[in-house]
Amino acid sequence: MKPFRIICSLPPGRRSSLYFHKRWVGSRRMLSVASDHSAMLEFMYYLDSLKNYEKSGVPKDAGTDSDDGFDLGRMRRLLGRLGNPHSRFKAVHIAGTKGKGSTAAFLANILRAEGYCVGCYTSPHILTVRERISVGKSGGPVPVDQLNRLFREIKRILDESIRIENGHLSHFEVFTSVAFTLFAEESVDIAIIEAGLGGARDATNVIYGSELVASVITSIGEEHLDALGGSLESIAVAKSGIIKQGRPVVLGGPFLPQIERILRQKALAMNAPVVSASDASTRSTIKRVEVVNGRLYQLCDMVLHVHGDSQPCVELLDLKLSMLGGHQLQNAATAICAVLCLRDSGWIVSDLSIRAGLEQTFMLGRNQLLTAPQASALGLDAATVLLDGAHTKDSAKALVNTIRLMLSNPAVALVVAMAMDKDHVAFAKEFLSGARVEAVFLTEVSIAGASSRSTSSTLLRDRWIRASEELGISVLHDRMPEYSEAAMSDDRVVIVANSSLANSVQGAYQILKRRTGNKPAVLVITGSLHVVSSILHSLDN
Repeated sequence: MKPFRIICSLPPGRRSSLYFHKRWVGSRRMLSVASDHSAMLEFMYYLDSLKNYEKSGVPKDAGTDSDDGFDLGRMRRLLGRLGNPHSRFKAVHIAGTKGKGSTAAFLANILRAEGYCVGCYTSPHILTVRERISVGKSGGPVPVDQLNRLFREIKRILDESIRIENGHLSHFEVFTSVAFTLFAEESVDIAIIEAGLGGARDATNVIYGSELVASVITSIGEEHLDALGGSLESIAVAKSGIIKQGRPVVLGGPFLPQIERILRQKALAMNAPVVSASDASTRSTIKRVEVVNGRLYQLCDMVLHVHGDSQPCVELLDLKLSMLGGHQLQNAATAICAVLCLRDSGWIVSDLSIRAGLEQTFMLGRNQLLTAPQASALGLDAATVLLDGAHTKDSAKALVNTIRLMLSNPAVALVVAMAMDKDHVAFAKEFLSGARVEAVFLTEVSIAGASSRSTSSTLLRDRWIRASEELGISVLHDRMPEYSEAAMSDDRVVIVANSSLANSVQGAYQILKRRTGNKPAVLVITGSLHVVSSILHSLDN
């Protein structure tokens, strides 16, 4: 059978190509795949004409609250020309290094389960840019016709704003303004807004006063260091910029003592009540992992005490979460604490709705286990395949823990593609020291539709070799003369650079299959949501 070439449309992998052994399913199928893109072509071209920092990388100190930071006044002026839509709905604003997307999804689904009309704005996306905006009681990406209609209605204002701002309005600023306008037009009961970068100078940080029900800071980690001032402390200061006068703030955590001190000092200065989701009196336990109706769940108990109450504020026993890992329990607890803030403000949200919303939440590319038919479609028959967008040291550690939870320390083969601005060595060390790694294939994908931020497979290989040397782990890599003969039978960790994603997936699969036979093993594709997007695009097509 000849390889079937799939051309993926829409960011993040806007023109990425994959080759998999897959049966031809007819031209009508391919046309239906392209329909979303063609219907949104004008809007997409419009966005692509603007500066896109996801594609090019964020300038040094751009996210800091300083003279070098992003110009938030530009965003306020744009929204003013649109009638200040952000002043016409209530909102919860979420920032953090990791966990903010999952926390936003948990919270939005809880409120939908209670019957509220919810707007949710997050980034990035996996299959279509429409995923970044959802509106209504059911969730799901904003419909194409609704987004197109709104774009046509406000295009004149956008054009005028871009001209007045001398072309400096960015892709994210314009798309954020579209989301806020849609939420106001739909009269949402509440909007869950995820910050893009940092907090203080992020384009979403325009909601003040009574419109802001609560702020949420999920975590503080070493990502976008240059853009956020160069230290954990400067990152904490940038993210604390979403804390507003007199409005409650939920701290996810757990945080390092000096980081929590920064956040609490900002809250004290703003007279903002603090609710901690990592308080010692909060108990969350993963009891086991099981399969229910063909989907993997972790069975959990969650008991939350807030403000030192002797009786549990929320008690959820035998909770079935399809969002796997201990870090997702923490994200769920953070979302529940945000719900408690809403309750204090007069919102009605039952414990039944909390349970339903948490159990209904599932996100593409977050500890996503492929089904057997999906794995087979990629030529990976009988393989356990896990997709996850982990790209930091902390998220790699969380992924390793999830893998162990799933299969009790299985053999692992990794396919990894990453952006340039990540700590590749620290990421590699978490896997090499924490998992039973058999093979690592380093590959490449486009980042937000461009190659400028993508790390070459050879550079990634060199970083993983360096990580193995620093850990004292013996490896067999593809620059060694004995590699070709020894790769399948040697007991050393195999490290290979291959710029083809499809070849990397097949190579990792073959080594894992040959080395482990019928023993527990998992093929993990990770390093970026963009590599996950490329895989899921191929299945969608």
